[in-house]
Amino acid sequence: MPYYVLLSNLTSEGRKTIKEKPDRIKEVNKEIEALGARIIHQFATLGPYDFVTIIEAPGNETVYLISAEFGSRGTVQILSMPAIKVDAFIEGLKKGKIEGGKIEVL
Repeated sequence: MPYYVLLSNLTSEGRKTIKEKPDRIKEVNKEIEALGARIIHQFATLGPYDFVTIIEAPGNETVYLISAEFGSRGTVQILSMPAIKVDAFIEGLKKGKIEGGKIEVL
């Protein structure tokens, strides 16, 4: 299954929610899994993002549903990025060639 990195920022409403009820974070994780993804790792972070979450999901559609569902609540903004394991990336480069900025598989 593909991997994705979710970079999340809480809104002021989201900060208020987790301050009053910190366990809400785990409840949201269960909701993410109910949408078809599996949480691999999750970190609370300092800096430009509040959380970094690594998930496995069947595809982009599942990740879009996660972003749309939680973003529509007004408590979090999510930036999602597909992620490729480095070994798979290297193998892909070895099997392909780059032409015109695109990787072409041989």
